Amino acid sequence: MAQIIQRVQEQFKSTTGRCLLLLCKFISAALIGLTLSLIFQELIGFGTFSFLLIIVVVTLALLRVMRFWSWGRLLIFDLICVLVALLLRMYILIAPGA
Repeated sequence: MAQIIQRVQEQFKSTTGRCLLLLCKFISAALIGLTLSLIFQELIGFGTFSFLLIIVVVTLALLRVMRFWSWGRLLIFDLICVLVALLLRMYILIAPGA
């Protein structure tokens, strides 16, 4: 009986870790999808349906790419995305004629 309880606890722990990793991947992908969709909306000026479509397509594409990633790769990817976002922000603030 103790082995069954221990096995259930181990399965619960691993399932919780996988679900948390999937949630973090989804949040990262959704934020990038939202950012790209906002950029394209400003450049092209399309409607709400296209805005939502780009968010969904980019999010699903990134989730497909991230399918086999572990925590390390996800954190490095997020760090690179944050650095690129800071670079874009700095460009927008320094851009002449803005």
